[in-house]
This record gives sequence, structure tokens and C-alpha cells, in this order.
Amino acid sequence: MENFSDEFLQFLDENTLVEIKSGNHRTKFTEIWMIRIGKRVFARSWNRNVKGWMHDFLINNGGQIKYGQKVLNVTVRKIDKTDKINKDISKAYLNKYTQEYNIEYAKGISQIEYFDFTLEFKISHKK
Repeated sequence: MENFSDEFLQFLDENTLVEIKSGNHRTKFTEIWMIRIGKRVFARSWNRNVKGWMHDFLINNGGQIKYGQKVLNVTVRKIDKTDKINKDISKAYLNKYTQEYNIEYAKGISQIEYFDFTLEFKISHKK
């Protein structure tokens, strides 16, 4: 597995939204919040919907991330809700989403009840 490029990580640092598409049946990308810790990339499902993007990523073990005009193929791994990295992920959300209109949501998604709805994304060369 290869790490995400510095170009993508910089995009992630400078933008609050990234587009994703999971599964084979979805035709459109969905905008979500995504954070990083070092070169590791994570996202949490805000609505915790069992039929949403997170569920599709888990069933298909992957999908795509779109940033600007570039598309990356990715695989995912569900983070266990007891994994200590969850606290760092919560801090990353609080540190990144500091815009006045995002603070309330950042506080929400950083709570323990969201730990079980966290995915780690990795580059994949599978098409």
C-alpha cells in the first residue's frame, strides 16, 4: 500500500470538503469531512446511516476520493471504537473545522458515540 501524496494531503489541509464515491451503484460523488493524522486519512459518518456511504465502502472495501479534478482509488478499514486513535481523530476534527458554522458539528462528530463510525482510507491501485 502506498501513502497518500503530499499534494492530496495539502488539499485536505486547505479544504473542508472532499468528495467520495463508494460502491459500484453510486454515480455521483458525495461531499464529506475528512481529516488526517500524519499521512493517515480518516472520515466519520455524520448521520451514522447503515445504508449510507460508510456502509457501501465497507461492503465493497473501497471506492474513490475526488479532490479538485483528480480521483484516487481507495480501500477502507473500519477503526474499532476502542482504538486509541479515535481520540486523536476527534482532536483533528476539532482543530480543522473551526469555522463558526462548523464548530457545533465538529463538537458533535468528535463525541464517543461516533467512534464506531470511523473509517481509515488507503490508496489502492485496484480499478
